[in-house]
Amino acid sequence: MGQFGKWIGGGLGFVMGGPLGAVLGFLVGSMVDNTTVQTSRYGTPTQSTAQGDFGMSLLVLVAAMMKADGKVVKSELDYVKQFFIRQFGQASAKEALLMLKDILKKDIPVRDICIQISNNMDYSSRLQLIHLLFNISSADGDINAAEIQVVEKMSGYLGIAPTDFVSIRNMFVPETDSSYKILEIERSATDEDVKKAYRRMAMKYHPDKVSHLGEEFRKTADEKFKKVNEAYEKIKKERSIN
Repeated sequence: MGQFGKWIGGGLGFVMGGPLGAVLGFLVGSMVDNTTVQTSRYGTPTQSTAQGDFGMSLLVLVAAMMKADGKVVKSELDYVKQFFIRQFGQASAKEALLMLKDILKKDIPVRDICIQISNNMDYSSRLQLIHLLFNISSADGDINAAEIQVVEKMSGYLGIAPTDFVSIRNMFVPETDSSYKILEIERSATDEDVKKAYRRMAMKYHPDKVSHLGEEFRKTADEKFKKVNEAYEKIKKERSIN
């Protein structure tokens, strides 16, 4: 069994109850068979999120995003498959796609599910969910407006600060002054403000913040951290900051 199966076998908690449990219940039962599952059911947002809870939450939100424009085409599934292969390897990707195809057949109450995640998942992990949703939606080289809108709605329901959403969005959909928006500052900021913003964002997006999710998801967090560094370097070059 691939990595997603290992997570199910040893780290499911809050996703077993509430709206997520209603969507995933049939699936989890068929996947884990006789494996013991940790059913702590509900934790608190201050606790480290279990790998299994994060992985299953991601799959449900990916399914909701893919259904945003009212249809799911094979090419989208192919891009998602390639993303999972790159990030988690062939075995995990195969398993994730099997689960995703089943989840896509279900009605997904996005607001209720996001609120459940927000109430039980730490903030850094929720930021990583948004980053991964953008990452996956851009896997085909293009993010459509419907996907951006649904991710923005999810972000709000997940309790993500609007400035954090704009920061992550600009890592994938560049706008005017993207480097400044990634650092969550205005172009009018002083050089000292730029330096302070960089230190703050580097701390917020440091991969160690999600190390509890396992090496695979920590690896994807490296990309977010890299974007912050690139934004800072671009501003430094523009302003000739040493």
